[in-house]
Amino acid sequence: MKHKSHAHKPMTLLDHLIELRKRLIISLLGFIAASGACYLFAPEIFGFLTAPLVETLGQKAERHMIYTGLTEAFTTYLKLSMFGGLFLSFPIIANQIWMFIAPGLFKREKQVFLPFLIATPLLFLLGAALAYFVVIPMAWSFFLSFETSGSLNAMPIRFEAKIDEYLGTVMKIIFAFGFCFQLPVLLALLTRVGVISEETLKKNRKYAFLGIVIVAAILTPPDFLSPFLLIVPLTILYEFSILLAKWLSKRMHNSKTS
Repeated sequence: MKHKSHAHKPMTLLDHLIELRKRLIISLLGFIAASGACYLFAPEIFGFLTAPLVETLGQKAERHMIYTGLTEAFTTYLKLSMFGGLFLSFPIIANQIWMFIAPGLFKREKQVFLPFLIATPLLFLLGAALAYFVVIPMAWSFFLSFETSGSLNAMPIRFEAKIDEYLGTVMKIIFAFGFCFQLPVLLALLTRVGVISEETLKKNRKYAFLGIVIVAAILTPPDFLSPFLLIVPLTILYEFSILLAKWLSKRMHNSKTS
């Protein structure tokens, strides 16, 4: 009876903080458990992330990766474990976010918010896949084209990958593309809460494009093709966000008039 009566009372700030702490602890434990499981498969994750480099090098002379610090290989494996753990634990984290905010939403608001929660990991995976299967192989081919076999008057130029730097670069690119692909979700949520509108998105299209170009230049490898491969999909996603904002505006207007 006591629990039931408590459920009908508005939650105080302390209640919210206790609930938030509970959700954060569960999310953290899920992340730690997933990272621990991924550590057992760190060599496989390492092979997956280095596969684009191996394929680009092809059947050249025997190549290897190096590390210059005694603990560098170990700490890199820990980073790989956390990288895989974040992917595996994301459904747990998303579920805890939903369980924290859902009690404060009306039924109609839950129906609106839930699709965004589902779209977030799908768009992240889409962006990560674009980075891994398209951007990284093309960028690596460009950078490795600067290798030379040397001549009588010049020493050969040969790439020797440093394990920490290489994997850090790969993980940065994958996460950057994944997070950038959250653009429609972010803009749709801002539209839903009334911060922006379809007209605002149309009016500021040129500034949005400039921002996309700057972000692409910062987050992608410094070649000629990689920024373009992020600019194009983000521009398409921005235009899709305008259509989504228009649809949401009509739906909210119809719900108010009905």
